[in-house]
Parts: sequence; structure tokens; C-alpha cells
Amino acid sequence: MVMSQTELLHELEPVVAGELDRHLKVAKEWFPHEYIPWSEGRNYDGVFGGDAWQESDSTLPEAARVSLIVNLLTEDNLPSYHHEIATTFGRDGAWGTWVGRWTAEEGRHGVAIRDYLTVSRAVDPIALERARMVHMEGGFQTEYGTMLQQLAYVSFQELATRISHRNTGRASGDPTCERLLAKIAADENLHMLFYRNLLKAAFDLDPNQTMRAITDVVTTFQMPGSTIEGFTRKAMIIAHEGIYDLRLHLDDVLMPVLRQWAVFDKSDLDGDGAKARDELAAFLEKTDATAARFVERREERRARAAAMR
Repeated sequence: MVMSQTELLHELEPVVAGELDRHLKVAKEWFPHEYIPWSEGRNYDGVFGGDAWQESDSTLPEAARVSLIVNLLTEDNLPSYHHEIATTFGRDGAWGTWVGRWTAEEGRHGVAIRDYLTVSRAVDPIALERARMVHMEGGFQTEYGTMLQQLAYVSFQELATRISHRNTGRASGDPTCERLLAKIAADENLHMLFYRNLLKAAFDLDPNQTMRAITDVVTTFQMPGSTIEGFTRKAMIIAHEGIYDLRLHLDDVLMPVLRQWAVFDKSDLDGDGAKARDELAAFLEKTDATAARFVERREERRARAAAMR
């Protein structure tokens, strides 16, 4: 028997309460202002008559700059994300408490990254603000209509964001940036654990519907920042640097979460659930081949570039 969304929300409420308690015990309070090198900043042009931003002000490699901009613009759409999960999960009980807590924790990420970029003069603040206006005006709407699909999506997306932040910090070559993004990544990891554990519990309630939701998400997954202007080019720059690419998405995001759910070991799937698992296996095999080709070509390009130097 397929459970309705209302039934699933009700049955998962005790799990949400337990996961919320666990999260609050392990989450460490931190303050964005402590991670920003304020003394390195200086006035910009405008009302304070400082210096206009110039390309030479930035010391970050291009790929790290692009990734920081994509990550920040993604964080900027938090009002839309809050609306989506509050609409799906509700604003009452443990679900509502989690929605508020998650939103509050996510809110500091955009604040901290923007402060870092502004103080370090790493990017053009005017171009950044214009990009923020365009991206937020467009907002974000989930393409997934069920609660299980949305749980599956955020389970993967939070882990993807964690990896993107950590690798961006390393690629920056700036210890300050790396320290800040490692702190943000730690938040994202805890959020992933919350959602991942919820979906694991959903398997016990409705394994076939849960399996279908996972396959629907994995086979159509896009990062929430995919609507950023010029995203395709930015994503290629990020991928070519190895900050986030299809190989990482498969090996470090999809497979670890799928193993935690033990999707290929479950014996209680039938009908559409079994069909969905077969579809997932075929998709993963195809993705592995595509990822391998991308890495091979990237190494060839790097070898040619090194030979020319």
C-alpha cells in the first residue's frame, strides 16, 4: 500500500524529533565575523571616496573565484529554499522547528562568504550585487512534487555543497578562505546527515515509493544554482579545476549516500520499486562511463598545457 504524503509526514515526525535533538547536540555554535580578516579591508569608491575595485585587487585563482561566486549566489536564494521546505514539511511540530533551525544555520553562510569576498576584494562587488539581484528575482522552485523526492534531493545536495565548499577553499590558496569554507562545509555535512537519516527511515515505511523517489532525483539532479546566469560556463571552469565535477558527484556524493541507504541490498522491493532500482543501476553505470571520459580528457588537456609550458 502506497502511503500518502500526509501519512508519511505524520509517521516520520518522531524521527524528525530525534534527529533534531541529535543535531542540536553535535552542532557547534560559530560566528561569521570571527572568520573575516576585517583589518585587511579598505573603502571602495562611492560615499566614502575609496578605491574602485580592479581586477588586480584579487589574488584568487579564476576557478576559485568563479566557484565562490556560484556558491554565494546559490546561498542567496535561501528565502526560496525556506519557502519550498516549509510548504512541504510544514511549520508545526518537530518539522517546523527543523525548518527554522536549518534556515537560521544556512543564513550565516551567505553572510560570511559575502563579507570575505568584500573585505578581501576578491571579486567585483558591483557585478556580484547585480548577479545577486538577477538570481534572487528568478528565485528557486523545486521540480520535485513529493516530500520523499525533496528529502532525497536535499540529502544529495547538502553533501554536494559540502564538497564544493571544501574544494573551493583548497583551490583558493588562501588559508583564511579555506578555514571559512571548511566551517561552512561542516554545517552542510550535518544537514546532509539529518536528511539522509530521515529518508533511511522512510524506507521502513514505504520502500517502493522511497526507491522511486531516489531514482527520480538521481537521474534528474541539478544543483540549485543551475539557474545562475552563465552557469554552464562557470560549471565547466569549476569542473576543469577539479573543484566539482561528474566524477566527484558520482564517487563522493551519489554512491556514499546510496550505500548508506543500502539500496542495492534491499530485499523488500517489488513492482515499481524494483523497476526504479534497475533504472538507477543503469543510470549509474552510464554516468560512470561519462565521468571516466571527462577525467581522461581533462588529464590529456593538462598534459598538453604542461608540455607547451
